[in-house]
This record gives sequence, C-alpha cells and structure tokens, in this order.
Amino acid sequence: MLPSSHVVPINQAPAAPRINSPRLLADAFSEFISASALLEASYRDLQTKVAHLSVELADRNAALTRSLAENDRMRAALQQIIDSMPCGVLVLNTAETIVMINPECRRLLALGSIHVTTLRDLSAASRIHFEALAQAGDQRDTEVCIPAETGKRWLEIGKRELICLPQKQEPATALLRSIWILRDITASKQAELEREAARRATTLAEISSILAHEIRNPLASLELFAGLIAEDHGANPQWIAHLRAGIRTLSGTVNNVLSMNGEGTPQFGELDLVGCVRGGVEFVRPIAEQASVALAFEPDVAALTIRGNEDGIRQIILNLICNAIRHTAAGGSVTVTAHGETRAAKSLAVVEVQDTGCGIPDEQIGRLFEAGFSGTGETPGLGLAVCKRLMAQHGGSIRVTSRLKEGSNFQLEFPAL
Repeated sequence: MLPSSHVVPINQAPAAPRINSPRLLADAFSEFISASALLEASYRDLQTKVAHLSVELADRNAALTRSLAENDRMRAALQQIIDSMPCGVLVLNTAETIVMINPECRRLLALGSIHVTTLRDLSAASRIHFEALAQAGDQRDTEVCIPAETGKRWLEIGKRELICLPQKQEPATALLRSIWILRDITASKQAELEREAARRATTLAEISSILAHEIRNPLASLELFAGLIAEDHGANPQWIAHLRAGIRTLSGTVNNVLSMNGEGTPQFGELDLVGCVRGGVEFVRPIAEQASVALAFEPDVAALTIRGNEDGIRQIILNLICNAIRHTAAGGSVTVTAHGETRAAKSLAVVEVQDTGCGIPDEQIGRLFEAGFSGTGETPGLGLAVCKRLMAQHGGSIRVTSRLKEGSNFQLEFPAL
C-alpha cells in the first residue's frame, strides 16, 4: 500500500515537467523551426509536382480525346466506304453473329428491312444456304443462282477468314472472324451463256449450210425428173403431184437454211409484185393439192411495181403458204390477195395470206418470227424468221392477226414505186 503522500487526487492534473534549463528550451524551439521549414519545403515541392502532374494529365486527357475523336472519324469514314462499296459486304464475329451488313449486300439478297443476326436467319431470308458455305473449308469463290422477278440472278460469294494478330487488339476488332464479299455477276454470266449459244449456233449454221449445199443439187435434179415424168402421159398424176410437193417443200427448207445463214447477196431491181406472187403461188400449189387445201390467188390490181428480188419474194410466199397449209385441215382454204394502198402519203403494195386454219394462241404471236421457234415443234422454226429478214431487206414489214379456230392473216407491206 502506497503512502498517502504519493497519492494524486483524481481531479487534479499532473504537473508539467520542469525545464531545468533555458538552453534546452532554445534547442527544442530551434528543432521545431527546422522541422517546420523542411515541412514547408516539402509542401511546396508537392504542390509543384501536383501542378506538373495536373498539366500532364490535362495534356494526356486532351490527347486521348483527340485520339477518340480521330477513331470515331476513321470508323465513320470506314463505315461510309463500306456502305458505298459496289459489292455486298458481310462481317461475322467468332460467335458466327452478323456484326455488319452493308446496303449493297441487303439489295443483292433482297433483304429489305428484314433483321438478320445469324447465318440461319440470312439463309432463310435470302434462299441461299450460307450455313453450308460457312462450313466449307476452302476459300474459293462460289457462284449461286437465285430466282428473281426478271429471271435468274447469279451471285459470286467469297469468304475470307480474318487474320488474328498476336498482339493485344481492341475488343471490337478481336472478336471479328470472317468477311464475306458478294458480287452480282448476272451480266457476265448471261454474256458467257450468250457466247456459248452463239458458238453453238455458228457451228450449227456451218453444218447446216454444208448440208443445204449438198442437198440443193440433188433436189434440182429431182425437180427436173419430176417434170419429165409429168410429161409422160402413162404416169400416175397423183404420185407426180406428191413427188413435186415433197421436192418443193424440201427446196423451201434448204433455201430457208441458206437465207438464215446469209448465203449470197440478193440482187434487187424493179419487178411486178403481182406476177411475182402469182409465180410463188403456182410454185406452192402442188403442196396445197397434196394436203387437199384449196389455194387461190385473188389480186385486186393487174400490176404493182416494187423494187425487190424475185427469188426472195417467192421464198416468202412459199413459207407463208406452207405454214397456212400445215395449220389448215383438209377441205379448208388459203387465199392470197394483192392490192395497192396509200398511207401517210406513202404508196404501199400489200399482199395478204389468209387461211381458215386453227389459228395462233396469243402467247405465241409475240415469238412467231424468232428463229428456232415452232408452235408445234414439228418444224425447224425458220420459215417466218426468214420472211421477216427478207421483208426487212425489201424495206417492208410483216404482221399477223389471228383467231383461234377461225384462221390467221399474214400481211406483207412493200414500198411501191
């Protein structure tokens, strides 16, 4: 137990230590002054550094702002370039999700405003199996044909995998996986098909010309012998008529082939169209007699003068009458007329070939004069095409009117002299 003299009352503060010497007080004050000076110097240095760091931070913030603005400008410029490209562009990320599709791609695939996010969506909307194209390992361009309102359209689709660089990339770039390029090659494909068709047509024309030349001479001999047989009164007239009809039909086919292939240059001069047509009708008459079709020539005038080629006009008449007979049942008739006409201060010589046959369907009339088109498929489809070509050489025109089950009327118009 402590003596009572050492007990300090709880409400009494402890006494301050005594400074025994003024010197110690001065030393302490001096140390305080020195520490205060050092602290003040450190504070000034800190303020300087803070100010410097603030300026540096402001500069870096300004540079970052400029960089972000430049990135935005570059991104907008690249987007504008991609949107303006004449080919379709499609970009996919590593999750096979579409992250970019430009307007040309939408147009080529006829997407309109359809929202597509995956290749499955794109395949369903465009009717092109993009999923199969994505699974193909090669990077060769693929040609696909899709139906369109105006016919078939051809697209060339190329896929390229994007190369991932080892260094760190921005997230928006690192996720990109492949880019698809789509081009419309319909025009080049059609040109290729047309070149192939022209090549085949040229080869066929050469072969047909050779055959036509080889057949023409024997036909002339057969026609001569048929005439000699007809002069023999002991021969059967019906057989002779059939022989002459067959020979003249073959002769017309040969002349059609040679005319379509541009054989020779026709000589034009003044001629009487009425007399020329009459000769053509008589040339075809054996064919009409064989088919039991009445053939009549009924001109309204005695003569019509034009500038033309007699063989060409006879070929036109042969083709038109043969066509009319082919589509007219036995007992029917084919009537050829000729008359003059003035239209828009121009004198015309008009020849019409009218039959009582089955008529021509409306959907076929627009194609009648195309080379190779045949409504029945029983002929080469050259006769009417030759007629149109020969009429153009004569500076004239040909047109047709028809009614089903009532007959057809072909009208030829020549400039009259």
